[in-house]
Amino acid sequence: MAPITEVEGRRVALSNLEKVLYPASGFTKGELLHYYATAAGVLLPHLRDRAVSFLRYPDGPDGQLFFTKNVPPGTPDWVTTAEVPRSEGPARMVLVQDLPSLMWAANLVTEFHTHQWTADDPGEADRLVFDLDPGPPATVVQCCEVAQWLRERLAADGIEAYAKTSGAKGLHLLAGVRGASSERVSEYAKALAVEAERALPRLVVHRMTRSLRPGKVFVDWSQNAARKTTAAPYTVRAREVPAVSTPVTWDEVAGCRRADEFVFRAGDVGARVEEDGDLLAPLLDPERAAELPR
Repeated sequence: MAPITEVEGRRVALSNLEKVLYPASGFTKGELLHYYATAAGVLLPHLRDRAVSFLRYPDGPDGQLFFTKNVPPGTPDWVTTAEVPRSEGPARMVLVQDLPSLMWAANLVTEFHTHQWTADDPGEADRLVFDLDPGPPATVVQCCEVAQWLRERLAADGIEAYAKTSGAKGLHLLAGVRGASSERVSEYAKALAVEAERALPRLVVHRMTRSLRPGKVFVDWSQNAARKTTAAPYTVRAREVPAVSTPVTWDEVAGCRRADEFVFRAGDVGARVEEDGDLLAPLLDPERAAELPR
């Protein structure tokens, strides 16, 4: 029987704590849960009120990976859920609102992915996102070049962008927006991706076609669609090592010269947060969200 831990007055079963999830580093499930417990202060605000999709990898990144969007069987009754719209009809999804819910979900061994809208207003997007995905031999170094162009272009429209590593190969750009549907944000993001390709034709591609991507950065604007989700800030990814989707400064983006400079593991994040706080905290302030240009 799994040991029961009390978390803020809730009883949470935590199982297989000694199980090695990342063989290359020996990183265990217990270490994963410890990371989420210590990162909760910066992670939870980016999950709160957002329907969460779980990318589960209970046997580690080398095992089976599968998405869980609906409320999983056995979810405790104290975990908050919400009905959200889907093309095939409304569905019920988990909201990770507090530390007990976070630890329960982390025990499932999961990446956390969120929509660009909150569950109380799914008709209006409050985030704009670009997923910059490098096609080898391009790396995150080239993603950083593209990110700086996009930052300046967004700023010209009065939109302030923030960057984080994807936790995989690339980079994510995020911005707070208001007053627009996901469809409108997608249209705007696509237009900027097309503009970036015209401005940086040797570096950028805005279409997903695989044959176009070697050596270039795919500016994926499509994750702004209402149905799609993006890896949340501070989530651990199901990769060879326990890499975290980690906020970075624009000085770090400008100074990136090697891909390994932008690989942050679970053990690296605490010191960064202690020194810099949450670099994405401005996204949580609705007063700093921008309206899209007409």
